[in-house]
Amino acid sequence: MQAVMKVAPGVGNIEVRDIPEPSPGPNHVKLKVHAAGLCGTDLHIYHDEFKSWPPVVLGHEVAGEVVEVGQGVSETLLGTRVTTETYFHTCGICRYCRDGHTNLCLNRRSIGSAVNGGFTEYLVVPAHNLHQLSEQISYREGALTEPLACVVHGVLLVAPTVRAGDLAVIAGPGTIGLLTLQVLKASRATVIVLGTTTDSHRLSLARDLGADYVVNVETRDVPALVQDVSIQGLGADVVYECSGAGAAAQGLLRLVRRRGRYVQVGLFGKPVAWDLDQVCYKELTVTGSNASTPESWIRAIHLLSSNAVKTEPLITHDFPLSQWEAAFGTFTQKSGIKALFRPHFERG
Repeated sequence: MQAVMKVAPGVGNIEVRDIPEPSPGPNHVKLKVHAAGLCGTDLHIYHDEFKSWPPVVLGHEVAGEVVEVGQGVSETLLGTRVTTETYFHTCGICRYCRDGHTNLCLNRRSIGSAVNGGFTEYLVVPAHNLHQLSEQISYREGALTEPLACVVHGVLLVAPTVRAGDLAVIAGPGTIGLLTLQVLKASRATVIVLGTTTDSHRLSLARDLGADYVVNVETRDVPALVQDVSIQGLGADVVYECSGAGAAAQGLLRLVRRRGRYVQVGLFGKPVAWDLDQVCYKELTVTGSNASTPESWIRAIHLLSSNAVKTEPLITHDFPLSQWEAAFGTFTQKSGIKALFRPHFERG
């Protein structure tokens, strides 16, 4: 079967290779991958900015169908439409695992970086990682459950970063920013989404998805807008950095009010300049989030099933595995929003 793989350490070193079709071991299942999302983490792996264990099949945003079960797994799962959590292995005994923070396990190994992921035709994962997709959620929509679970974790679970009536500012109208927008609107916040001229189509979609204000930071005085619409002109109650751009992170520090909250959701891939003195002067609460937890998946599935969050509008491209370079190009050139691999396009 075909697979998009990181074949060696270093920048690049990604190829499509033919590899054997896997079989599930005890307590594991084999999925036929119907859709797999291209994530910023995959780009960071391409640029050797995120740790991986090559040779390894990339891809951790997956939706598919259970086609084979290993020993100890009920055959009633066969044919089930599912998405899957990303952790192939956690130790279960460290402080973080025992506290329910499996995302922070020091021995965590995830699909798409440490073990084979979803940019292929068939994938083996632990059965306990599965979440069933309701019939109203397509495989394409379901593939975005993973980034939505990450957003839910960062916005709702790491700390109560948002409250009804808050003024929230999001930097970056990509997939993560647009999912953050929808989770915030479901929480009854007023939301401003920031982007640049190259984000014009993304900002338009943000407006369609419920943003109260969309702003091109290159053409509008953002601090003046935030002051005008915030309570008593004090600034944003909470800001979310979703772009992975250092300049955006620094800009948000100017927009958040004293005793406000700064939330880092995006990844930069490298150290950035950030004025930590402002954390002291403004007495800010600063939180970050790392991936997801089982609870965030449960909430993400509920948000999708109830139509409180829509993922279909974010999907702009579908690619067969052989066109991985074109898929990566849409991401780096911002020519779309979310690209999916559909591994069985070429195999029927």
